[in-house]
Amino acid sequence: MTATAVETPDTPARPTFTAIPLGRVVAVELRKMFDTRSGFWLLCSIGILATLATGAVILFAPESELTYEAFATAIGFPIAVVLPIIAVLSVTSEWSQRTGLSTFTFVPNRGRVITAKAICAIGVGVVSMVVAAAIGALGNVVGTTIAGVDTVWNVSLLELGLIILANVLGLLVGFMLGVLLRNSAAAIVAYFVYSFVLSVMTELLAGLQDWFADIRPWVDFNYAQAPLFEGSVSVEQWTQLGVASLFWLVIPLAVGLRIVMRSEVK
Repeated sequence: MTATAVETPDTPARPTFTAIPLGRVVAVELRKMFDTRSGFWLLCSIGILATLATGAVILFAPESELTYEAFATAIGFPIAVVLPIIAVLSVTSEWSQRTGLSTFTFVPNRGRVITAKAICAIGVGVVSMVVAAAIGALGNVVGTTIAGVDTVWNVSLLELGLIILANVLGLLVGFMLGVLLRNSAAAIVAYFVYSFVLSVMTELLAGLQDWFADIRPWVDFNYAQAPLFEGSVSVEQWTQLGVASLFWLVIPLAVGLRIVMRSEVK
């Protein structure tokens, strides 16, 4: 009695895929921030606005007020407005330009993509502020030389670092709104409402209600950031900033990330 050998077709080996390194995803996301004409000029606007603000201080500020603090203050406002918009657009572009399907197809791990976008936004923000600070320093030297007065450097490196941190926190609020809403117009409007309208409302409420004035440093994120611009932060103020950021930054960002992870990309 003999056994019959039955040939079975070979099962092809399933291909294995290696995850794209985070560094490569960061490089791609950084390039995407500069690829579009609007994105390129929005980033360039930081240097342009810093130069215009510096020129305005040189032309119109009294000689006694030609200090580095004056230049830093003039440059700080436009940067505080532009950086959160850049952070918003770095996220919402995947949905507004309908590139999300291809992005999340090449990198299925959406958390990795969002992390790369956050790294790029923070990196661009920090570099932009350093460049703006350098422009302000140059303006301080040029302005005082033209006016024939002593050059005053009344902003320390610690104070400059705290100002950069405050602007990064504002940038992260814009990033959070982009993740949460995933719509450019809605996120930008929400940021301006948060920054200007809500600040006025909380200021009025604190003036009318003593109980809110007592808890305001713990629940008003804008108010909790104020010591960063003053150059001196106590332990209690750091704690207040951490608690306020939990309500206004960490929890909403976690909700937005969960929505991004579970939503259908079209």
